Amino acid sequence: MAVTGDETESAATGDIPAYQLRSPNSSLAQSIVLAESPSNMQSPSSQHAEEITRKREVRLMKNREAARECRRKKKEYVKCLENRVAVLENQNKTLIEELKSLKDIYCHKAE
Repeated sequence: MAVTGDETESAATGDIPAYQLRSPNSSLAQSIVLAESPSNMQSPSSQHAEEITRKREVRLMKNREAARECRRKKKEYVKCLENRVAVLENQNKTLIEELKSLKDIYCHKAE
């Protein structure tokens, strides 16, 4: 059977194309209507592609949230370290001043 590619007017109602098939042994034309899948029915490959796309989007969204949380925790950690540095610098400064005063007292006693 050969597809002629001619759409027939009688079967082409709406957007469904109809094609005539002719058998090489017969001159009789047979009509066949190719039904297009409705928008809610999709081929398995497109459903698979959409599922992959959806999973990718979900994964990316979760990854963004995890990255945001990681950055927040890092900021908090750095802030704690900066506070600790400030406390230790103050403590170091106090100890240096105390050492100087003790050295002065010791030197004056030695004289």
